[in-house]
Amino acid sequence: MELLHRPLARRGGRPKEEERNSVSEPKNKQDETTSRERALIAARAADEKKATDIMVQEVRDLIGVTDYFVIATAANNRQVEAIVDEIEEAERVQGHCKPLHREGTQDGTWSLLDYGDIVVHVFQPETREYYRLEALWNDAPVIDLAKEAGLTELEYSDRIAKLLGKA
Repeated sequence: MELLHRPLARRGGRPKEEERNSVSEPKNKQDETTSRERALIAARAADEKKATDIMVQEVRDLIGVTDYFVIATAANNRQVEAIVDEIEEAERVQGHCKPLHREGTQDGTWSLLDYGDIVVHVFQPETREYYRLEALWNDAPVIDLAKEAGLTELEYSDRIAKLLGKA
């Protein structure tokens, strides 16, 4: 699986701490959004494009390089691209930020948006099953998307439903 890396901001790996904590300058205090709010924006955008198995994990205390993982599943490579594009647009409009970089596989089985404080992963089912990121960081608190994002009709596979205690 060959990864494509498309830097969008600075070059040279992970963003510096000050860049990670302020992905863009808000126009005014009303425009400020928190990491958690941006993670919820990404989850809602993924749902708009019919992603399944959407979950948000708060990983800041476990890995230290980001605050939240947003993980979603897409049925095919076109849907992966559509979901990532929708998230990028929603974050630009609602979260007032652009990704530091975007990367993924050539065959479209996985794509990633790195905003510094949130990292979005969109997988096709087989690739998500292979990497099992949500299980790797299973000590991380999972955000209740029905309660916090108003997403009450999310579709979950048996494995993810069990992990979330919804099975």
